[in-house]
Amino acid sequence: MSENGKEVLLRAFHNQETERPAWVPFVGSHGGALIGAPADEYLKSADLMTDGLLKADELYRPDGLPITFDLQLEAEILGCELRWASDGPPSVASHPLAEGAEPDDLPAFTPEAGRFPVAMEALRRVKAEIGGRVALYGLICGPFTLALHLLGNNIFLEMFDEAEKVQELIAYSAEVGRDATDAYLDNGADVIAVVDPMVSQISPEHFTQFVTPSLNRLFDHIHRRGGAASLFCCGDATRNIEVMCQTDCDNISVDENVDLAFLRDTAREHRKSFGGNLQLTVVLLLGDEADARRAALECIDIGGSRGYILAPGCDLPYDTPPENVAAAGLMAVDEYEREVARETVIEAEEDSFEDIELPDYDAEDRVIVDVITLNSATCAPCQYMMEAAERAAEQFRDAVTVKEHRITHREGLGMFCRLDAGHVPTICIDGQPAFVSIIPDQPKLVNAIRERLEEKRGS
Repeated sequence: MSENGKEVLLRAFHNQETERPAWVPFVGSHGGALIGAPADEYLKSADLMTDGLLKADELYRPDGLPITFDLQLEAEILGCELRWASDGPPSVASHPLAEGAEPDDLPAFTPEAGRFPVAMEALRRVKAEIGGRVALYGLICGPFTLALHLLGNNIFLEMFDEAEKVQELIAYSAEVGRDATDAYLDNGADVIAVVDPMVSQISPEHFTQFVTPSLNRLFDHIHRRGGAASLFCCGDATRNIEVMCQTDCDNISVDENVDLAFLRDTAREHRKSFGGNLQLTVVLLLGDEADARRAALECIDIGGSRGYILAPGCDLPYDTPPENVAAAGLMAVDEYEREVARETVIEAEEDSFEDIELPDYDAEDRVIVDVITLNSATCAPCQYMMEAAERAAEQFRDAVTVKEHRITHREGLGMFCRLDAGHVPTICIDGQPAFVSIIPDQPKLVNAIRERLEEKRGS
């Protein structure tokens, strides 16, 4: 007898052989698009979230679904102001610990506060409808990312100057994560995914020093409660895959910035399952159904039949065409359709983006800082990269122009390709990639801009 989707997902999650690939579309605010609701209303309503998730279940035939993909739920309760958007999750607009507060001054975290009751109500309703055949994910904000939400970009300097203080803050953030975990598990979640995108910005040494101890306490708590534990990192986490796999989680999930074969080999060495890494923008958002089928087949062939979960690399963009997501998922859940696709899929011509014009950087009086992002309004690493560029530009008055190029639009994707950015987010200075998927500290970024400005003025 064939296993149902939940059984396939949990077997894959625990690094076992499965009859077919497991499939998890990470439906966050995209659920609002499926039912015609703006994201800022969807993420505040248990009724809308339930309807969106049930629609996603109908369209995508998932083996697992997240209840929400909103890394700001915990930060909002702790006093961070949010900036809302109609086409994606909110972003953090203020950092209380950067404004002089101490952790003891923050509001007490409780899952009865903020929007947690909304998410829990949606979880209970969806559990009652489809929980017998679909594994439900509770996504919590990872301790390093939550610490950065609270402290801001200063955390990167304080890791050197005040290491003990940062360690205590990350440990505090993990305690918040433990309480959030309990809420999800108490209300029926099967999997807890600790989503910590900002760890892509630190070295393996700093990961081991600052993050590993708190993550392991959190994973141990999840296991004691009977849950399955995933560590999910968006961005170019390549250099940290080894240390991520050394933590006590069951599963590592990544986006397209990480080579899936490399993740597979490293994860299997450490007896972990692994998930990813369908391309969010060039395939699912901007491509067509043939692109989605082709990309899914490539991932499935690399992932194999043990311990692999096909998934997009992060939260699905709000406007992602449903037919593309459905086409990708069909490759996992339907063997016949998979074989048909292998016979019929045709390689599409690559877009050269020749119509996307680059500025004549040398002829411009100003230094142009191009920031290539997924979307700074909805992606935490992109937000903090953009903030770093804007703060640095303030040092030079009118001599520097900062432009954001979101690869969720063709113009941004064209700039990404034409500037040879390589990864997202990236800062380019006058057309040259300068900080690729690494958020620079302010002195380093200011100095790089100053050197380019002096070069232009001296030429």
